[in-house]
Amino acid sequence: MAGRQSKANPTQYTTLKVRLYPNAEQMALFEKTFGCCRYIWNQMLSDQQRFYAETGAFFIPTPAKYKNEASFLKEVDSQALIQEHNKLNQAFRVFFKDPEHFGHPNFKRKKTDRDSFTACNHEFTSGPTIYITKDGVRMTKAGIVRAKFSRRPQGWWKLKRITVEKTRSGKYYGYILYENTDKMPVPVTPSEDTTLGLKYSMRHFYVDSSGAAADPPQWRKVSQDKLAKIQRSLNRKQPGSKNYQETVQKFYRLHEHITNQRRDYVHKESRRIANAWDAVCMRADEMRELDKITSLGNVGDSGFGMFRECLRYKLARQGKQLLIVDRYFPSTRTCFVCETVMPVEISTRRRTWTCPHCGAVLKREENAALNIKAQGLAQYFRMQEQRQSA
Repeated sequence: MAGRQSKANPTQYTTLKVRLYPNAEQMALFEKTFGCCRYIWNQMLSDQQRFYAETGAFFIPTPAKYKNEASFLKEVDSQALIQEHNKLNQAFRVFFKDPEHFGHPNFKRKKTDRDSFTACNHEFTSGPTIYITKDGVRMTKAGIVRAKFSRRPQGWWKLKRITVEKTRSGKYYGYILYENTDKMPVPVTPSEDTTLGLKYSMRHFYVDSSGAAADPPQWRKVSQDKLAKIQRSLNRKQPGSKNYQETVQKFYRLHEHITNQRRDYVHKESRRIANAWDAVCMRADEMRELDKITSLGNVGDSGFGMFRECLRYKLARQGKQLLIVDRYFPSTRTCFVCETVMPVEISTRRRTWTCPHCGAVLKREENAALNIKAQGLAQYFRMQEQRQSA
């Protein structure tokens, strides 16, 4: 168990994404499992609501209750149904804990909710229920599903579960979760020379404290232009027609392609930074809030939030720090030279501004990155002093 691991050997979890190529029978089983998981979720949620309305108590029936009435539930992996029960319980737990941020669980719909199911691995004397082979993944009831691996697990990793997902473009993917223990990384003490400050940029992806800007490759603009062209074509077609359905599939495939491009860039860039620097300072910007107050572009499409999370765990696994500065810290309107704070926010359209106190000409985003770096380091050393004094 993770809670029993010593501090010298912490438990880590790694997920490997593999492309699945099921045959016709396996594909039919997957589709049936998707439908059964959606059905069991809706039935359990409906019975929970009725039971609460009648008694005022919280209760969720187990999937076994429905198998006599719906015999088709016996045709799929029971682990997938059990996981739906666990997910519904978890959804209610987070809802009761923080109703303002987590909404009440909703019923699932075939058209809007993604097709996926999760199955846990169990070890028996005859062997595990889920394991990987040279060119496939063995799953309960489905048998060995042909798969393409971009990365192989280490020999001592323990397979915990697999999540099978079908994208809107009709592709199947498997997300295999592994558990392993690793040595506690040696903590790295950051210094001013080995610390990088990053400022989110609408014009670029980010601007760092050295003034360098990260511009995603040209493919991003090319893909966005293609997407706009397909959307215009889709608006001219009759909904429900054959040409309309073909264009919708092209739209889904291109959306998936853009998502993969964004994810690939985020992982490569975060890995490069994590290997090159001992600490990274960033501001805790809420991307959804930024998207509401800006009209210069779609903040969510940038993937900066995912970039921040990738940096967090990649730095942590090397004993390094991701230093987060308060989201309301006035990094943009603070002069890095004399620390004068402007009374009003600097417009996002202005690339440079002049400090009225010291006369320094400052680049807007580079100045903000420098302030974030200084504030992050100050917070880190202040925390270290408090720990030592305690």
